[in-house]
Amino acid sequence: MKKTSVSASAPKQNPAPARSAWETVQLARDPGRPGFRDYAAKMCDEFIELHGDRLVADDPAICGGFARIGKQRFMLIGHRKGVTTEERIACRFGMANPDGYRKALRLMKLAEKWGLPVVSLVDTSGAYPGLDAEARGQGEAIGRNLLEMAGLRTPVLVVITGEGGSGGALGIAVGDRVLMLENAVYSVISPEGCASILWRDGSKAPEAAEALKLTARDLARLGVIDAIVPEPAGGAHKDPASAVALVREAVAEHLGELLSGPSGDRLVEERFRKFSAMGRFDPKKAVPL
Repeated sequence: MKKTSVSASAPKQNPAPARSAWETVQLARDPGRPGFRDYAAKMCDEFIELHGDRLVADDPAICGGFARIGKQRFMLIGHRKGVTTEERIACRFGMANPDGYRKALRLMKLAEKWGLPVVSLVDTSGAYPGLDAEARGQGEAIGRNLLEMAGLRTPVLVVITGEGGSGGALGIAVGDRVLMLENAVYSVISPEGCASILWRDGSKAPEAAEALKLTARDLARLGVIDAIVPEPAGGAHKDPASAVALVREAVAEHLGELLSGPSGDRLVEERFRKFSAMGRFDPKKAVPL
């Protein structure tokens, strides 16, 4: 079905002044930031949603389907937090069940079969921790996605649009190129969870946020992400249409570069090298924290 297009020629925004990590966390969580439905409808010239994991259910917390920007077709996958109260409850605020990760993997394999690149939009505080999710294999579903994405023989572009929380984010975030919106966050644990573990005091979340190095600037400096996508002045929630246009521009640019790069075995090998290099300590290249 035809969707309203957004011009890819949105003007570049000047970088916002440096904020504290905790302030960035608040911006990343702002309910006014564009969500998956906004990107599917306004970033893409066409989007056809696909449903179900073909095993148990259709998890609304992860959506995906065939998409197009200009002449470039791809598989779009992402977390969905919902907009209304009812939607947010149904989507568990973007926290996916195993069914969601298995649906995402099914769509990625479909993209690989048809020679389409994958674009993944990450925005979740983490995987759903409910009893049913654990009973149906939450850990296995995420682990399977990590394994399969590492060997996917088609380019994968990841954009962290809001929160990138723990394994819930990483389950659809093993990409050849990882982009991050200026006010998004990406971390192994939430600041509140980290503070509760380290200090047994959730009020120390601001200190934990600084220690986690979860902002786009920190992660670009550490080599965890590849590029930062600018946001409109004040954040994406202030001007969602411009934010979506900037993401569209970045997706089109980086997809073009990925598709003109290595493919097949070499693509998989370079992806493996990219993730294997994270966490290696070289005293000569140490980054002051």
